[in-house]
Amino acid sequence: MTAQKQPSSTADTTPETMPESKVLIYDTQPQRAAELAIVLRFIEHQPVVVKAATELKQRMTEGPFTAVVIGDDGSTENQDAMLAEVRKHDKDVPVFYAIERERETEAHTGELRDILGYIEIPYHYGNLSSALDKAALYWRSRGNESGGRRSLELFRSLVGTSRRVSAVRHMIEQVAPTEATVLILGESGTGKEVVARNIHYQSSRRDAPFVPINCGAIPQELLESELFGHEKGAFTGAISARQGRFEMAEGGTLFLDEIGDMPLPMQVKLLRVLQEKTFERVGSNKSITTNVRIIAATHRDLEKHIEDGRFREDLFYRLNVFPIEMPPLRERIEDIPMLINELIARIEHEKRGSVRLTPAAVMALCQYRWPGNVRELANLMERLAILYPFGVVDVKDLPDKFRGDLTSTTPAYTEMPEIVMPAISPAPDARLPREGINLKEHLSNMEVSLIRQALDEADGVVAHAAKLLNMRRTTLVEKLRKYGIQNASGN
Repeated sequence: MTAQKQPSSTADTTPETMPESKVLIYDTQPQRAAELAIVLRFIEHQPVVVKAATELKQRMTEGPFTAVVIGDDGSTENQDAMLAEVRKHDKDVPVFYAIERERETEAHTGELRDILGYIEIPYHYGNLSSALDKAALYWRSRGNESGGRRSLELFRSLVGTSRRVSAVRHMIEQVAPTEATVLILGESGTGKEVVARNIHYQSSRRDAPFVPINCGAIPQELLESELFGHEKGAFTGAISARQGRFEMAEGGTLFLDEIGDMPLPMQVKLLRVLQEKTFERVGSNKSITTNVRIIAATHRDLEKHIEDGRFREDLFYRLNVFPIEMPPLRERIEDIPMLINELIARIEHEKRGSVRLTPAAVMALCQYRWPGNVRELANLMERLAILYPFGVVDVKDLPDKFRGDLTSTTPAYTEMPEIVMPAISPAPDARLPREGINLKEHLSNMEVSLIRQALDEADGVVAHAAKLLNMRRTTLVEKLRKYGIQNASGN
């Protein structure tokens, strides 16, 4: 794609005018900035390098930019200062902090609210491509969102670059500006409330309340009062009048979670409110007009409930105007490495510790079926951070049910480095260039790059590099000969 000519201001940039190939790099280390620029050009992004803070103001006018990468100079305070300078010129551009591996734990305890994420140094093709794909998706999600900070927080909450999650994001973008009732379907723990909140904050109701209520967690005799409110003396214990969730959500969005567990008598009353846009508090005969958008969610099969007489068919069709189905985690396993990184970043941001996983451990988690979905994965990450504070978790350290039949020394790992490596630097779905690609040559170049990185990391010791690549030493030696890679140490 061709970047646009210099606009007068970056602040008014819209997703439609945002080029997909321009990235600003601020780094006081010229060699490191040059290395990043080379990788960016390789993945078809145009780098704009800034080496001094005094240049930043002028170079920001050369935007709009897909993203800004702020280099690591050993101080999160300096990065925060440069972030503030970037925000003076463009309050919405996605910003990533680059961080040295040895300073990762320290850096991750910083503020996450105003940046989209971190990129580890030394740079890898996988995590750079993943970060920039995330930035591009962020721009597309920004079309109906006025608040930069709120948008960043929400965008990070719907993590993943798989086709299923990308499709959900697209559906959110389509339905959010409308007033259509949305029914979110999916297993427990898949993130249905995350979808509901994204719809609300990308809608024209974003400045009004978002009010959730779990219809299955409230006893039947109290649910009517919770939804519609009550007057003083309406029942025993009603010592004062109280607003219900419909009144609390006035002008905004009411999220009816687990609607499939709502008792039949309440379904009738809810249907009437949806049809007539009015309701009465318990103990009152005064009608109150309501202006709320309804988003409902359930893990139940509502059509089966209708057959069994447990859910009203007319209410189902009232709710099922625009259905969105959240995929279970087992159907988007390519998102698991990104989810792990995000969940760990949140733990670190909340100063609840940290943990790292080996590629073998990530691969084992990708083999698990995840009946509890993302919620189960989040619970596991928190558990590992408690058990192994600031440690590295291998397959053998995982709870038994997550290990499967895989260990870090089984053939599944030693013979398949191509599969293990993306777990370190997960990349999104690849985009095939229009002119096509020499796949064999492309994969060979990637393999050479990863081998060189492993050798650098291992100070040239082949045995250690082979361990990083999860392959046998003899296999790595053969590849060194095949590609003519000289090993300085000779080990």
